[in-house]
Amino acid sequence: LTPKPVIEAINDYYLNISANIHRGKHYLSEKASNLYEESRYRVAQFAGCSGNEVVFVRNTTEALNMVSYGLDLQEEDLVVAFTDSHHSNFLPWKSKCITKVVRVNRLGGVDLDHYEQLLKEHPKVVALTHCSNVSGLYIPIEKMIQKAKMAGALVVVDAAQSVAHRPVKMQALGADFLAFSGHKMLGPTGIGVLCARQSLLNQMNPLLLGGGMVDWVETESYTLRKIPHRFEAGTPNIAGAIGLAQAIDYIESIRFDQIKNHDIQMGRYMLQLAKERPYLNVVAPLAEEERGGIISFYIKNIKDLGDIAKILSDSFGVLCRTGHMCAQPYVDLGGQGQVLRASAYIYNTQDDILRLFQALDQVIDIIGE
Repeated sequence: LTPKPVIEAINDYYLNISANIHRGKHYLSEKASNLYEESRYRVAQFAGCSGNEVVFVRNTTEALNMVSYGLDLQEEDLVVAFTDSHHSNFLPWKSKCITKVVRVNRLGGVDLDHYEQLLKEHPKVVALTHCSNVSGLYIPIEKMIQKAKMAGALVVVDAAQSVAHRPVKMQALGADFLAFSGHKMLGPTGIGVLCARQSLLNQMNPLLLGGGMVDWVETESYTLRKIPHRFEAGTPNIAGAIGLAQAIDYIESIRFDQIKNHDIQMGRYMLQLAKERPYLNVVAPLAEEERGGIISFYIKNIKDLGDIAKILSDSFGVLCRTGHMCAQPYVDLGGQGQVLRASAYIYNTQDDILRLFQALDQVIDIIGE
């Protein structure tokens, strides 16, 4: 959901400014440019990096594609990815070079022994997913980054599912790249962030070429702008960047210790109620692992869950997602087709979670009849 301060900041831009950035010296263009760059530095503070290490993009998907393209990977290079990765942290690597996938253990968590085996092959890149958007499980990210760096790999972290629930600082973690999206952290859609070490950004090739990312153009040559602007071709999502900064202010006003505790409580309660229902098979039902307020499950003997989700929405006012969650190799391990996913955030309560499972009970009773 989107808080009112975020909406008000976006509205203020469109109602009172509505000018492009870095394109002119008139008052409104200067004002828009200042707000946009202030937003960049607010994101940098939030993500634990420098302002010139923040690139605004459309979403996590674009950020990860920007890295896979910009690193100029060769076909023989090795990338280590994970079975539970979102497609956005798997397909960009697979399309460029050799990509080997870390297995999951028998309960659906990351097989750390297999991870260490693959690191012995000296990958060029390790593409980590901080929190699975299917299971809600968090990986031991500090430990895994440390091992990847010891193997000589660049580390890319997909933090789309975690930055709204935990403090995630790129430099403190030791990561080289960090990617996330605004819409998963109370911000607007169409805005995302790539944080990258300055030294690596200076070496990378821009994914897009055009206006706004060059200092000088002649018929025979052109000169790129300094980082991060060389990676932001064309008119950016100015209102989105401003809205994202407001979302960060909103999240940090609540404090991450409270958000994290609430997230853990939601995850535990979801798992408890799901395990009490024999008609459900939970993806990665690991109670002892760190997990957030996400749960996905199969419903026994029902492969197409679209009708279940529609009934929950239209008859009970409970909105869930069904399908492969853009992580089909992981979901397919269950051998039952689609999953139904419920996800909770700071505005949800245990009563909301209970309402979901009570609604499911009624739906299954009717179907069983």
